[in-house]
Amino acid sequence: MIHDKNFYRTLAAIAVPLALQNLITYGIGLADNFMVGSLGDVALSGVFISNQVQWLLQMLSVGIGAALVILAAQYIGKKDITNAKAVISIALKIGLAVGMFFTVLVILLPAQILRLFTYDETVIAEGMRYIGIVCFSYMFFCGNTVLLASMRCVQNTRIGFFSSLTGFCLNVFLNWVLIFGHLGFPALGVKGAAVATLIARFSELAVTFCFVRFKDKTLQFRIRDMGLHDTGILKDFFKYGIPVILGDILWGIAGNAQIAILGRLGTEVLAANTIAANLHQLLSVMVYAIANASGVIIGRTVGSGDRELVKVYAKTLQLLFLSIGIFTGLVIFLSKDIILALGFPNISNEAHVYALQFLSVFSVTIVGTAYQMSVLTGIVRAGGATSFVLINDLIHVWLIVIPSALLSAFVFHFPPVAVFACLKCDQILKCAVAVVKLNKWNWMKKLTRG
Repeated sequence: MIHDKNFYRTLAAIAVPLALQNLITYGIGLADNFMVGSLGDVALSGVFISNQVQWLLQMLSVGIGAALVILAAQYIGKKDITNAKAVISIALKIGLAVGMFFTVLVILLPAQILRLFTYDETVIAEGMRYIGIVCFSYMFFCGNTVLLASMRCVQNTRIGFFSSLTGFCLNVFLNWVLIFGHLGFPALGVKGAAVATLIARFSELAVTFCFVRFKDKTLQFRIRDMGLHDTGILKDFFKYGIPVILGDILWGIAGNAQIAILGRLGTEVLAANTIAANLHQLLSVMVYAIANASGVIIGRTVGSGDRELVKVYAKTLQLLFLSIGIFTGLVIFLSKDIILALGFPNISNEAHVYALQFLSVFSVTIVGTAYQMSVLTGIVRAGGATSFVLINDLIHVWLIVIPSALLSAFVFHFPPVAVFACLKCDQILKCAVAVVKLNKWNWMKKLTRG
């Protein structure tokens, strides 16, 4: 373990606000599910399958942000702010274009998209009422995600916390007003939840934009910087960023495939997965925050050229990842009964039983997630070995996870919890790969130009 207190201060300064931001971001989804869940399993499932589009968009925009961080952090590490801003400009333009594409796609093909996840026409009808409104928030979400990634590069994650807090407060208040019809407004049900989410996403982007424009003194990114163009950096972004973006896209598609499998096992299974997935995200925020913080620190250190310091940091981080994973697993396992009893009293008994089983699986796999995901995407990928992480994910997800889940669900007809365990088994299997790859030290690559 490294004894330099500045290392732990820097890690905490990035990770803690990021964890709080993630906590609030996931809290928005959980608040929707709490309130929409009171309308019944059908409404809850309809909103959930609609949000699978948001999930895929989130994976894509997070991938764009991660590609930004990998390149921009190394440029900032060598104190080249101009090229760092060029990377941000490229990422922001791509992110906004992606948000617009998803919006148009949902407007044109809403029912066809929802039928990918369930055959239940009542669930699809509820989902269409929600997705037809919430799709207009996609560009706001993508722009905000990329701007927050640029702030992570300069170790400023507090703005993410304040942006998400603004969105959370607005979302919860407007859910209460619009879903149930308070303060003289009509009760809009799932439409009300969609309107609340749309307004919350816009407010998040507004807060982030104002901070980047008027408060940040390191990058000083301005609207005119959107015109920055460097052909070499554009090539680098696609060369090193495409494996990152593609990996997150395929991960999002795999997540959608998992929902499609579970959705065909019944509405109760889908509702249980909705609850379990949201609680899992909420209770594992520190796992993802420490992975992102590690990526920033490793990227900047690799950019500075100090390879020995990178090794020292990586050895310490491995132990931190494991400790956080074990602690998070215990929290999920010990709190699952209480949270379900207090938060979801109106779901069916069958959905309640499935949700408890799914959370028990999560309490084990989160230990693997905390280690392998943080090592591979937080250290190895940030160090420059972006293609390796992509190939590893492709092998585990598409050759092991999806085939085993399909066989267990539709050939052997195993119970839903066994299918769910197959869908999460890669989180444990990848740990062996992570241990070997990290400690071979062949992943450190300097990606910046002259």
